[in-house]
Amino acid sequence: MRIKKAVITAAARGERLYPVADTIQKAMLPVIDTDGLHKPVIQIIAEEAFASGIEEICVVCAPGDGERYINAFTSLRDNLIKSFKGVDWAKAEADKIDHLIRQISFAEQTEPLGYGHAVYCAREFVNDEPFLLLLGDYLYVSDLSQKRCAAQLIELASQENCSVSAVNPTIEHQISRYGTLTGKHVPNTPGVYQINKIIEKPSLSVAELELQTPGLRIGYYLCFFGMHVFTPVVFDILKKYIDQDGSNILLTPTLQELAETEKYLALEVKGNRYDLSKRHGLMQAQIALGLAGEAHDETLTTMVELLAEANTRSAKLV
Repeated sequence: MRIKKAVITAAARGERLYPVADTIQKAMLPVIDTDGLHKPVIQIIAEEAFASGIEEICVVCAPGDGERYINAFTSLRDNLIKSFKGVDWAKAEADKIDHLIRQISFAEQTEPLGYGHAVYCAREFVNDEPFLLLLGDYLYVSDLSQKRCAAQLIELASQENCSVSAVNPTIEHQISRYGTLTGKHVPNTPGVYQINKIIEKPSLSVAELELQTPGLRIGYYLCFFGMHVFTPVVFDILKKYIDQDGSNILLTPTLQELAETEKYLALEVKGNRYDLSKRHGLMQAQIALGLAGEAHDETLTTMVELLAEANTRSAKLV
């Protein structure tokens, strides 16, 4: 199974990031990447996919946003070429943006009918092929220097010829933020599970009763990482739920049915995910990217200086 296509869902307006999300698409917010360059969030996500072997990307967006993305990236590319003539890093960056513009397409979600519906909007683009699914408000940092988080996931899906979702062992007080699952460990394959049951944002009491996974540390559960590889059968299941009730289509019931009807694995990805839409999420992601990249020393120095300043202020107030 060869995975050549990726879908990035970015249709939500980012209410938790207002008022800034009212003036700029949240996926265009700037972040310093591991290479030390300022980039829009969606470019960092796209480069995660391209670096993992993906050839084409479809962004599921709100009406009119596709043109806004293209205009923004075209302007960014042209400004780099004009402002930094003959500068190697600028040419390399402009080439990356040009590649992104050529390989990206858009599918509009005309109404906010749920995350499952947003994924379904990419069905025509996927065209009966397996695909990588990424969230437009998650950034990822791999623990492996030569293998991105998405590459880890794609490798297992290709080997096993099935759908695979990335998961992360998550401490119990955080599981109400994520889809949480349990499954049976696959023999002789560390960190790989055959998925049995999935519950969207469970309470701790429900998780204790229904989602314990043997082998995990006490108080930890397997939570979605915001990254999946799916076979196209996921669209057939989604369509059934859309036909039954088109008002708020969640992805989780589809994935539960997928687990009951097909081989469907979970992989503990070696890395971390950062949710930009939560409070201080953008700051947390920026610090993580800084510490993981070329700006490690500068980021660490800045953090130490800020902590020292905060301690000085606290001491003056006492």
